[in-house]
Amino acid sequence: MVQPPDDDADVPRYWRELGLPGLVDVHVHFLPDRVQAKVWEYFEAAGTHYGAEWPVAYALPVEERLAILDGLGVRAFPTLPYPHKPGMAAWLNEWSAGFAAGHPQVLQSATFYPEPGATAYVEAALAAGARVFKVHVQVGSFDPRDPLLDGVWQRLEETGTPVVIHCGSGPLVGEHTGPEPMSGLLERFPRLQLVIAHLGMPEYREFLDLAERYERVHLDTTMFATDFTERLMPFDPADRPRLAALRDKVLLGSDFPSIPYAYAHQLQALHRLELGEGWLRAVLWENGARLFGLSRR
Repeated sequence: MVQPPDDDADVPRYWRELGLPGLVDVHVHFLPDRVQAKVWEYFEAAGTHYGAEWPVAYALPVEERLAILDGLGVRAFPTLPYPHKPGMAAWLNEWSAGFAAGHPQVLQSATFYPEPGATAYVEAALAAGARVFKVHVQVGSFDPRDPLLDGVWQRLEETGTPVVIHCGSGPLVGEHTGPEPMSGLLERFPRLQLVIAHLGMPEYREFLDLAERYERVHLDTTMFATDFTERLMPFDPADRPRLAALRDKVLLGSDFPSIPYAYAHQLQALHRLELGEGWLRAVLWENGARLFGLSRR
């Protein structure tokens, strides 16, 4: 039996013993320096926001963060920008395209916000090579069913482009978080290729329902089942069989670099679910590789 990694240095041993060429992590952030600094400032005050301290484990310069991911064996990852107000999305998309152009392991990412012109700049991002979009319903404080986004969702449904969407009510409840807005969105656009971030925490059960009901709805493991999250938003072990049955729709996510523990702990947390090595191989590499058309080379 393969043993979970002891620490970050042991992660390559872990995926090699599972017979994998590396990891595909669908939930990694690289942001413009000024934006990244603001995000880290927010987490420094996490005790005020969340009632729990959140020491960022990898608050390091860009090149050091890239080197850490390379050493871990993360072969592909996005940058997942997200705006918190109008007028940000287009320039975040331009920055992300430039970053991806200089780093072949990066899945070119883009984002959007409910505002006039959103459909046009999403179309421009797709034409420029965007492979994945990020939406943060709680930070953006908008309803994903906003009519200003109808053209965006229609285009993303047509292209099948994955959208990593933070829509659960954890770690903070937002006006438009939770399963209801997403259920309404999927009723209108049932073939959206959505990746529900954080497995929808804390509404795990309701988002499992959506993944079972809709062919293209996936779940990512970002912070799921870690000690940190289990203290705040525990997962009911009775739902593990459902998670096992969804093995082809669950994707590794980490939230690197803004996590309050070592990267290896996310893999340890998934391993101790005891869903089997086949499930782990699917989650850590196979599903992400299939979604983004990656080879094993």
